[in-house]
Amino acid sequence: MPDRAPQPVDRQLPTDEARDLISLVRDIVQREVAPRAAEEEDAGRFPRELFTLLSESGLLGLPYDSEYGGGDQPYEVYLQVLEELAAARLTVGLGVSVHTLASYALAAYGAKEQQAEHLPAMLGGGLLGAYCLSEPASGSDAASLRTKAVRDGDDWVIDGTKAWITHGGIADFYTVMARTGEEGPRGVTAFLVPGDAEGLSAAVPERKMGMKGSPTAQVHLDGVRVPDTRRIGEEGQGFAIALSALDGGRLGIAACAIGLAQAALDEALGYAAERRQFGKPIADFQGLRFMLADMATQIEAGRALYLAAARLRDAGRPFAKQAAMAKLHCTDAAMRVTTDAVQILGGYGYTADFPAERYMREAKVLQIVEGTNQIQRMVIARHLAGPETR
Repeated sequence: MPDRAPQPVDRQLPTDEARDLISLVRDIVQREVAPRAAEEEDAGRFPRELFTLLSESGLLGLPYDSEYGGGDQPYEVYLQVLEELAAARLTVGLGVSVHTLASYALAAYGAKEQQAEHLPAMLGGGLLGAYCLSEPASGSDAASLRTKAVRDGDDWVIDGTKAWITHGGIADFYTVMARTGEEGPRGVTAFLVPGDAEGLSAAVPERKMGMKGSPTAQVHLDGVRVPDTRRIGEEGQGFAIALSALDGGRLGIAACAIGLAQAALDEALGYAAERRQFGKPIADFQGLRFMLADMATQIEAGRALYLAAARLRDAGRPFAKQAAMAKLHCTDAAMRVTTDAVQILGGYGYTADFPAERYMREAKVLQIVEGTNQIQRMVIARHLAGPETR
């Protein structure tokens, strides 16, 4: 089947610097990401050398302060970079999003001395991060986490197991939420744990239906000792830090979802233009044209929604409700669009010879990670109608 090159997304970017940044990302995508995406995903290979290149190119710290190696870019720009990366390979886009999430606690709540010591390596020194909140028995109910950190002189000793950790076992640092006090959200504290800390280990990666190139594993902390200088924020502030991080992280997932959906639409358009039935391209049939129109509309609506939320964040205004809306809409849209792409390709869409089936498998996880879409609906409803009556 001949290839039909997709047209780049026409982006509304705020500065010439942002336009140059998107051009750089597209160049890296074309040279380094897209050509190997299908093969490496099929083999379950994580492209660590690519993340080193992204770090050297300044793409692992885009929304953070340049004083510490960040890119000084607004979220409006950072998210569009994520979308471009995810459209080429979700493992890469989501990996950058998770690294940004893992860096947030220190960048937003760390002391100046901590930031100066650790952030340059985290944001531009080739390191890769992981975010550790979920546990085997506390997923959506994250405030019930059981991992404990006990004070021992000037150190903390951490014991517990974290679950569903992207980059588990390969990360250079882990932002870990652990219980240091009372039950519930007020007894949680955040820590920056080195990836080579004694007592830290990872289980065999989970066997997943999609994103096979991105390792997801349980992380075990068995008497892991970290100095108090690696505590982030105040004791008991960890859960608030975690929720604040997730607001931005949900926008990252939304952008990745739209990138994935855009890739699926491009694949469907290319196939529909080339595949002929009854003497003409199937793109000429009205039923299929309507499907393509709906797919494109869902993508444009999702892009507008996540960018609107990002602009609120950049302006320093509340954006948690809009972040939940963006995550909900964009990931649901990605699931619909990728499913429709498989349908448009027909039997070919069900084979691994075309990427549509991989896109559909990958889309599913986006409805689950960083707060299921049922949780997003709860968040939105609380903003609209207030907390549930006890």
